[in-house]
Amino acid sequence: MAVPARASDRAYLALRGEIIDWELPPGSILGEVDQAARLGVSRTPVREALARLTADGLVAAQAGRGLVVTDISIDNIRELFEVREALEMQAARLAASRGETAVFAALEREFVAVPDLLERDDPARHAYYGLVQRFDEAMDDAVANAYLVAALRSLRTHLVRVRRLAKDNPARLSTAASEHLLIVQAVVAGDADLAAHATHVHLHHALASALASTKPAP
Repeated sequence: MAVPARASDRAYLALRGEIIDWELPPGSILGEVDQAARLGVSRTPVREALARLTADGLVAAQAGRGLVVTDISIDNIRELFEVREALEMQAARLAASRGETAVFAALEREFVAVPDLLERDDPARHAYYGLVQRFDEAMDDAVANAYLVAALRSLRTHLVRVRRLAKDNPARLSTAASEHLLIVQAVVAGDADLAAHATHVHLHHALASALASTKPAP
């Protein structure tokens, strides 16, 4: 992947990645001066990056604290999944009708191997997240609908943060991989109804897992 030439783009991608990966957890204060020094850029690119993150909904102004990383609440998660279900079930139907079989057959082989992958250390789990990203990209290509893809990509910025809540739950990751496998297999088979149903089941379990992850420890 090419390195962004503009300092503001580099700052945006760096901060966005840290927020999504929970390296900057909710409530983290993002002061221009501190972030500029940490990222090795001037304040202007950081200011532009923070404006973009605010537009994304990842950063918000908080009285007395300045700009902070936004929280993920139970209400946020439920609302995200209401939209996600509508978009992803339709995407699954279209992918089953329009997708290239060879692309999804290759993904099928990778998802079959995920249980062994998740038995390894954290870098292997990052490889799993990369596989999920390639799955999303393959679905985007398959639906051949620019409006639907734009809506999905906007939503995923927040969904990746929610997905990371399960990063310490290998059992859920393994189950999610099995659910993705069923979706891929339905797309390979060209069965739109099965692809949509498999997506519905995956989202039902993903929502339950995300809500459980937000509950405070007893």
